[in-house]
Amino acid sequence: MKPMMKWICAGAGAVLLAAGGATLAGDLLNAASPPAQRVALPSTASPAAMAKVEGAQPSPAIAAHEEPFVIKRILPIDGPIKYGEWHWDDKDVPAGPLVVTVDLEARVLSVFRGGYEIGAAAVLLGTDEHPTPLGTFPILSKERHNVSEKYNNAPMPWTMRLTWDGVAIHGGATVENGYASHGCIGAPNDFVSKLYAIASKGDTVIITRGKMIGMGDSLL
Repeated sequence: MKPMMKWICAGAGAVLLAAGGATLAGDLLNAASPPAQRVALPSTASPAAMAKVEGAQPSPAIAAHEEPFVIKRILPIDGPIKYGEWHWDDKDVPAGPLVVTVDLEARVLSVFRGGYEIGAAAVLLGTDEHPTPLGTFPILSKERHNVSEKYNNAPMPWTMRLTWDGVAIHGGATVENGYASHGCIGAPNDFVSKLYAIASKGDTVIITRGKMIGMGDSLL
């Protein structure tokens, strides 16, 4: 794995489903599954490319550290993130736009503020029968004490809704091997409460599968 590379992620939601009660997506979440990995995803639109599309040239006076969606820091986490593990460090990170990434292959959610990664956690995702969707989503709404009307009023605290048909990032999850969701992104309560506190309606969540990005690349 190249240094300073990571899995890039983004979210979706529903309610957790114990693996023991149903056949999940192959061996994805069985006892032999490896912990979530961290690598990254290539930029789809560099500032130079965007300038070309818009008929303008990027100003050399605009340094990378001034561009809000350029990756400026990746948290120094050694090895794979284990289920239930999470990291958060926003000390001295300046204010800036929030972008959440989720990688379905890595099963890791990352939080970037102004291009600085401030949080990362292993998360639960959907199965082949109830997949977590790929794509870019805005946070549509926030609900601190949500429950699932579709799945027996299962608790979904700190819900950040991504689609109106039930996909969200939320807590209330047993983030362990052998568990999955009905398409949502389930995160540890202590982690998702921190994300909920700083996320706003309209913030961007990007869900990918195994794509790579590195320092100096653009999140968007």
